[in-house]
Amino acid sequence: MRPVPGLLAVIDMQRVFADPGSPWATPRYAEAAAGVARLLPAFGDRVVFTRFLAPARPAGVWRDYYDQWPFARQPPDAELWRLTPEFAGLGAPVLDAETFGKWTPQLAARLAPGSRLVLAGVSTECCVLTTALTAADAGVEVVVVADACAGVDDEAHAKALYVLDLYRPLARVTTVDQLLGGAGP
Repeated sequence: MRPVPGLLAVIDMQRVFADPGSPWATPRYAEAAAGVARLLPAFGDRVVFTRFLAPARPAGVWRDYYDQWPFARQPPDAELWRLTPEFAGLGAPVLDAETFGKWTPQLAARLAPGSRLVLAGVSTECCVLTTALTAADAGVEVVVVADACAGVDDEAHAKALYVLDLYRPLARVTTVDQLLGGAGP
């Protein structure tokens, strides 16, 4: 398999989003995970995973958010925050953030100058979208792999991809086949 240029950031492939019984379940998580698995070999050691975590003490409107989702007020080592088994043992770096957007100084530092950021993961309309737009605002070329992402439902996923595609050329949407076959961005 030929290498794909850039850094692959796999957003929040965690148990809390995979578990059908979770209030934050992402119905097409398994499909997104399959897409991510197909991408991994093409990026080799240029892969980073992220995890969404609840802060110990939410501030500002995050207090209201966690009042709506009290189940999530668990420490970073809680089972719900772990990467799902197919990704947990890969040895790739894992970056934690207490925000939806994962475009943090730690992620930025892993991106080679002039390189592109390829995004996959969950959920498309929340953490993937926020990460894509903040990275694009920082001047980074962003590529979102639609079939390696999943949303809270199909409509939210499609709407987020539509919005992302409006940001061309800063952010572009592609598929796993297009990216791996060289036909994508």
